[in-house]
Amino acid sequence: MILFPAVDILDNRAVRLLYGQRDKVTDYGDPVELALRWSDIGAQYLHVVDLNGAFDDSAVNRETLKKLVKELKIPVQLGGGIKTLDKIKYYLEEVGVTRVIVGTACVTAPDVADKACALYGNKIVAGIDCKDGFVAIKGWVEKSDLTAQKVALDMKARGSDTVVYTDISRDGALTGVNVEATAELAKNTGMKIIASGGMSCIDDIKKLMQKDVYGAILGRAIYNGNIDLSEALETVKRG
Repeated sequence: MILFPAVDILDNRAVRLLYGQRDKVTDYGDPVELALRWSDIGAQYLHVVDLNGAFDDSAVNRETLKKLVKELKIPVQLGGGIKTLDKIKYYLEEVGVTRVIVGTACVTAPDVADKACALYGNKIVAGIDCKDGFVAIKGWVEKSDLTAQKVALDMKARGSDTVVYTDISRDGALTGVNVEATAELAKNTGMKIIASGGMSCIDDIKKLMQKDVYGAILGRAIYNGNIDLSEALETVKRG
């Protein structure tokens, strides 16, 4: 299993949101410093979200993102408002992120998803955020009538092999990851599923490992100290 420490960026600050709501924010300081901290501890991969991009398509974090990727020596996957082929190209080819997470565009712009996967294959990750069993889009403010499995299989057919699966009802709440839904999605699609939302303790990581889940994103739990990243990495290393 790969653990992905999360750095969510809002107005050039590292933050955590509760349930993805912009007005329920906790500030954790400089995003680049935090990214380097997680890397120094031993993280193999970083999960970064441009919240301004997700909420209002703003490019306010662009220079911070460029600096973060440049200074890090580990790969970065980036999500947040990446809805056009131009943005995908920019982040992969100019900024140098390793993978781009495409969320809303998987649902609302299948032509963009088609072209992106044709060009970049498994560098395109499907960002599937669910609420009450259905995929939410546009920064989680709208709910579609599509299931996670449907969107995942569509992206698999296009050439993507990885999904970031978020249970919105648990995001940032430290209530425990949705192990069953995550494992079921992996089983039913054959894709590499990265669990997101609600990670609260080492036991959550162990439960996902028992289900052979590919990865897990660690957010508020490592910021608040509920999970010690060093211990979590050692747990995964031991298998």
